Amino acid sequence: MRKYFGTDGIRGRVGEGHITPDFMVKLGWAAGRVLGQAGRSKVLIGKDTRISGYMFESALEAGLVAAGVDIRLLGPMPTPAIAYLTRTFRASAGIVISASHNPYDDNGIKFFSAAGDKLPDEVELAIEAALDQPLTTVDSSALGKAKRVEDAAGRYIEFCKGTLPCALSLQGLKLVVDCANGATYHTAPYVFEELGAQVTTLGVEPDGFNINRGVGSTSPAELSHKVKKKKAHLGIAFDGDGDRVLMVDARGRLVDGDQLIYIIAKHRQSQGALTGPVVGTLMSNLGFEHALGRLGIGFARTKVGDRYIMERLKQDGGILGGEPSGHIICRDRTTTGDGIVAALQVLHALVETGTTLAEQAAEVERYPQVLVNVPLDQPRDILGLPTIQTGVADAERELAGKGRILLRPSGTEPLIRVMVEGEDKGKVEAIAQRLADLVRKQL
Repeated sequence: MRKYFGTDGIRGRVGEGHITPDFMVKLGWAAGRVLGQAGRSKVLIGKDTRISGYMFESALEAGLVAAGVDIRLLGPMPTPAIAYLTRTFRASAGIVISASHNPYDDNGIKFFSAAGDKLPDEVELAIEAALDQPLTTVDSSALGKAKRVEDAAGRYIEFCKGTLPCALSLQGLKLVVDCANGATYHTAPYVFEELGAQVTTLGVEPDGFNINRGVGSTSPAELSHKVKKKKAHLGIAFDGDGDRVLMVDARGRLVDGDQLIYIIAKHRQSQGALTGPVVGTLMSNLGFEHALGRLGIGFARTKVGDRYIMERLKQDGGILGGEPSGHIICRDRTTTGDGIVAALQVLHALVETGTTLAEQAAEVERYPQVLVNVPLDQPRDILGLPTIQTGVADAERELAGKGRILLRPSGTEPLIRVMVEGEDKGKVEAIAQRLADLVRKQL
């Protein structure tokens, strides 16, 4: 049983639970103790643009230094950039201070291994065990040192560009790039501009408080409006830490993660470069699965979370997977979900085939899918209650095999997520509301 770590690190509201400066000092120390057991270690720390990032950066630095670990401070950087730089610096680990798509008053911590992957379970459990021990400081002669990496953004920009063939140009493409006032604000626009695209930006003025607020992949309405106003070919929206991407076509219509994965998969298949099945999650749309099937591409589902997608890709020798939210893993290009890299792979497909985003996305006929979030006042396990199980069974009989139902606790927020999918939109909406009401009643 995990005491501190969730499915994607440690996350919560700033000042509450474990998201406090004193806990972060102890977390840095505990991570340093575990990661430094093989000798003198180097750990990278990066963050998104939340105001609390400064506070937690300093706290983690203090704890790591006390454990005798050297630190490289990256400043505001996308989560996947920290994974990449952890590898290139030959660091023992990378630490990300971010709450991803959540509002500014949340924050959290994610870890990457030396290989740029999420930490193995046994390492997270070892850190949890160390957190329960008294904090001690190494001798002054063994204290860690901290240095700031001045060229982190430039290194990552060059890496992103390198995921496309050298001869490929985005010349002639008009793009609107929405950085959610988050960590991609000083990297993403330059990647697309340097590859030849004409870029209009949105959400590139972070102030510590406006991350994900009315912009980015969780709020694409402004992007849609600007794409139509600027007569752009398409728009690209990232979330606050840059590991998710969604797009809108020239008419301002949203193209979700399932459709983007389909476009990449189809292109990889045409190149003879697609191996293993494409991996989605329990939330992936049935229409997406059927579209892949028409191309003869295998598909596998996992639990929600990039950790499980990556595990299945490694197990099956696959290179591509992700979620409807836009968390897309191109394993033949990098080690984690990367919004910029995924966007570039989509643009590669469009440029090489001479097609539009709307034309490619239209090949995925999406089933109506309704998601209702039911807030929890505290973590509670109620989904196994007989009344809820009976309600789900009744709803499944009503769908008569022409849809799916999924009730699950969120791994990142205090919510129960109720998802219903099927051919009949009216029926799907009614069932979703009925099940959400049933969950609320049990609470």
